[in-house]
Parts: sequence; structure tokens; C-alpha cells
Amino acid sequence: MDDLKSKTIKTGIAELDDILGGGLRANRVYLLHGKPGSGKTTLSLQFLLEGVKVGEKVLYVTLSETRQELISAAASHGFSLDGVEIVELIAEDSDLDPDSQYTMYQPSEIELTVTAKAIMDAIETFNPSRVIIDSLSEIKLIAQSALRFRRQTLALKQFFTGRDCTVFFLDDKTSGDDDLQVESIAHGVISLEQLSPEYGAERRRLKISKFRGQKYRGGYHDFTIIRGGLEVYPRIVAAEHKSDVEADIVTSGIGEVDALLGGGLDRGTSTLLLGPAGVGKSSLSFQYVVEAARKGERSIIFSFDERLDTMLRRADGIGIGLRGGLDAGLIDIRTVDPAELSPGEFGHRLRQAVEGSDGQRRARIVVIDSLNGYLNAMPEERFLTVQLHELLTYLGHLGVTTFLVVAQFGLLGNAMMSSIDTSYLADNVILFRYFESEGAVKQLISVVKKRSGRHERTLREFSIGDTGFAIGQPLSNFQGVLTGTPYKVDLASQ
Repeated sequence: MDDLKSKTIKTGIAELDDILGGGLRANRVYLLHGKPGSGKTTLSLQFLLEGVKVGEKVLYVTLSETRQELISAAASHGFSLDGVEIVELIAEDSDLDPDSQYTMYQPSEIELTVTAKAIMDAIETFNPSRVIIDSLSEIKLIAQSALRFRRQTLALKQFFTGRDCTVFFLDDKTSGDDDLQVESIAHGVISLEQLSPEYGAERRRLKISKFRGQKYRGGYHDFTIIRGGLEVYPRIVAAEHKSDVEADIVTSGIGEVDALLGGGLDRGTSTLLLGPAGVGKSSLSFQYVVEAARKGERSIIFSFDERLDTMLRRADGIGIGLRGGLDAGLIDIRTVDPAELSPGEFGHRLRQAVEGSDGQRRARIVVIDSLNGYLNAMPEERFLTVQLHELLTYLGHLGVTTFLVVAQFGLLGNAMMSSIDTSYLADNVILFRYFESEGAVKQLISVVKKRSGRHERTLREFSIGDTGFAIGQPLSNFQGVLTGTPYKVDLASQ
């Protein structure tokens, strides 16, 4: 059948279908490879069960696992293999008897022919629409020769040509990672990887290495294996989500803060709240969330550093009532376990919230508290800054206003620094500082960057009490405030 006429079939995993550009091209041969434990069998079972769901005949040919092992693996995910034909081609006890071994011919020649014929006979008998052959590693061992293995694989591919049958060859890569013979033969290649960081749970990801005749989303996509199968998190591509964003201003509900920002923040922009620990960054982000809830808008806070009860008590103590919005379903607070998170899973959870695919109203404000926690959760991940840029661009395209809380090292002076420079990523930067004055440690706030529109460039003292924020007048009679040790100046003499 011509590629252009080939229909598209579903894999049983909606997110994987999205990555594949809609699904698999039917009646083709695909390679699914990955090291043991990466999820090949689970994905294969989901693929076959999707076929059963739509009324197709499906077949699992196993050369390595027994029928009972497959049934047990399926049961662990809550799957029933009713409707899945299983053919075992595993060596019998008699085959292991030395007296039964061949002497006039190479055993591999006989065994390979018998195995290939058994696979073809099973296909002829059941006439399935979907087939799993598990695994090529066993065929490689039987072949004992790269040339013989390639010839046999080509013969199997030719056997499937012209049949209404979509085939997955599984390969556990135990014979080496540099064997590209089957990849060159297959119409498509899906690679599964399992990574082991120095701390925390294992991480899994997949990529489409090859897919003839169809556009797909390239790169790595994180996934996890849960009860129920693979949960795949497609990589976010911001360019796919461009839309017209309404011209609107997001306010905090505090007149002085909005005045600092020239009236407020533009809808769909990202704001960096930068300063030392405990200075009030998170509290200001909470203020925006509460004000949005007052207007009937939904917000979501991803907390990497605080437990939910601690956050709520702290908000109550400064007069910022998160509980009301939380009870009304307008504020969603999700605490994140840093040791269990992958960048893809975080992006997927965030995407569900802002697109409303989590069953709730679309979130209009997102708070990441803190960016330090996000980065520390994935210390071995590379290119996190690039991923963050793509994430912020995506949120901007959807008109979501984002707040990034970043804690700097140190408390006073010019030596304060951040673990990563993200100020260039954000549209707006609000700076917080401690400074010493008249024997007391005080706090200041200033807007140092706003890409769109004018903003006030003064430094203002502020405090946080039982009733929330209190913003003072500009510190016009001080110099060196940002150093932490200001000194008064006589403006009249200047």
C-alpha cells in the first residue's frame, strides 16, 4: 500500500500519538528498542489492547517471556489480555538436552529457520492486524551472524509486505547499542531510555529516531511507568501554541506596587521576583494570586520549597488569605517532591493547568516558587535554561502571567548572587533587598526591568505586617541602599 494511502492507527497512548503526529502509519514495520526495564513490554501491551478495543485481531509472539509472565505483567497494570493471542516460541526442556543437538548442520541454521517459520505460521493462522515480536535479541543469538540476522529480518519484513498488519519488533539492545541493521530496515524507530541520577528516582524518556512519511515532534520526551501503563509527557514546542493575547493589565490589589509597575503587569508576561531569602518575594506572588481569585480567575502555585500547611499558615499570618480561593477552586497549590520530578512531567502538569485539560478552569496565573527548587530538583539535567525559555514563551502565547521566585545567596551587600542568571528570560524584574538603617534591618522593593511600558525607577521601603504589604515613599535621601549599608545625603546642598 502506498504511504499516502496508509491510514493512521492509535498506539493506546494519546500523548505518544501526539508526538507521532497523530499515530502510527498502519501496515508498517516498526522497531521499539530500549534496555531491559525501559518500558517496551508495557508499551507493546497498550498498543495491542488498543487494537482489541477497536475490534482488531492482535498477536504477541514471545521468544523470551512465557505466557504467564506476560499475563502477570499485564495484571500489574490492571490489564486483561482477553482478546490478545500469545504464541510462545521459547526453548523446551528437550531442546536443552545435548543428545538432541544437531551435528551435521550448524545448529543456528536449523534453529533460525524453525523460528522464522513458526513466526510466519502464527501470522498465517491468526491473520492479526497488530503484531509484537519479542524480541530480536533472541533471533540475533540464534543467527550468530550479522549477515544471517539481517537476511532473516529482511525476509520477515517482506513477509509482512502486502498484509494488513502493523508490526513492532522489540529489541533490548543487549547485543550492543551500535547495531543499526534493523533501524535501517524499519519504517519507524522508537527509542526508550532509563536513566539513573545520583539521587532520586529513575528517569525515563523516549524519542522518535526515525519515522518515514510523517512529520513528528523530535527530541526527547519524558515519561513514567505507572499502574495503567506509560504516561508520556510531550516536549513543549512554544511555536505550536501561538494565539492572540488580549490586551489586559494584571494588578496586585496594592496601589503602590501597581504604581511602581506603571499601572500593573501586561497579561501574558513573565516576572522575576529576585532577592534574598525571607524578604517577601513569595508573599508578593501570593498577593497577585489572591487578587486574581477575587476577580474570578484561576491561579496555580507550584511549590518546590514549602509544604502546603506551612504556606497557608504563613499567608494567614500576613493577612493574605489563600484559603478562600483554595476552597473556591480558584487557587490550586501543588507541592512538588524535588527527587521525583522530571522537566517533562513538570511541563506536562503545568500545560494541563493552563489549557484546562485537568478538568478545571484554565489557569491565568502561574507561580513557580522557587526557581531554585526547580533547578535543584534536576541538577543533572542539561539545558534547563533553554527548556525554561520555551516554557515561558509557551505560557506567554496562551496569555498566562507567570511569576518566577528566585532566592539569591547572601543577605546584604554586593556579593549577592543567583545560582543561574534568568533575568534575561523574564519580561519584568522586581528586585527585593535588605538594608541597614538607624540600627534596624529594613526591606526595599524596586522595579528594575519592564519590557513593555514605563515603570517607576525609585527604591521604596516596604514592610509586611498582619494586614499585608505597606509600601513607603521613595528613599530619595539615601545613597548606597543596594549595597546594604546606605548613607544619608543632604539633598538641599546638591
